[in-house]
Amino acid sequence: RRLSRLTFSRLEASAIARLLPAPQVRLATGFAASREAVTTAALGTADIVHLATHGLVSTSQPALTGLVVSLVDSRGRARDGFVRLSDVYNLRLAADLVVLSACHTALGTEVRGEGLVGLTRGFMYAGARRVVASLWAVDDSATAELMSRFYRGLLRDRLPAAAALRAAQRELASRPQWAAPYYWAGFVLQGDWQ
Repeated sequence: RRLSRLTFSRLEASAIARLLPAPQVRLATGFAASREAVTTAALGTADIVHLATHGLVSTSQPALTGLVVSLVDSRGRARDGFVRLSDVYNLRLAADLVVLSACHTALGTEVRGEGLVGLTRGFMYAGARRVVASLWAVDDSATAELMSRFYRGLLRDRLPAAAALRAAQRELASRPQWAAPYYWAGFVLQGDWQ
């Protein structure tokens, strides 16, 4: 499957980073957005983990579910840029919030006796208290706008995560170009709602 470049993900990350003091931000965009950047132990100390990338879900083979980061290095050489569900389960996070700004990240595979196995559950198993994830393929530009507004509510206005997400969704819904629920309704908060 060919994945398109997410033009707005860099803008999304930069807009969010501007809301925090620089020493509190670890920004990995472009070639720095590697599998190693996501699976490093340093990620385990972050309060908020935001991943703006491609999400892939395989309902027939949960092991093929994951996140796609940069597939090439700075020299143009191919590298493994697939963060597998097993990698996520092996993380050790102290994060209050993980945001999966990618397509289909709230979905998974129903496993008898286990429930829904997917990225959201993986990040919660790894230690995240709550996860914002998407129910369908989301629009790159609308998602960048939604996330910018979500973090403004969360960090600047000090709203609880659920209220910040709802406020961001309402703001987007009020804009004619993003009024259709496709653009804003796909993201849900799972875990501790407070």
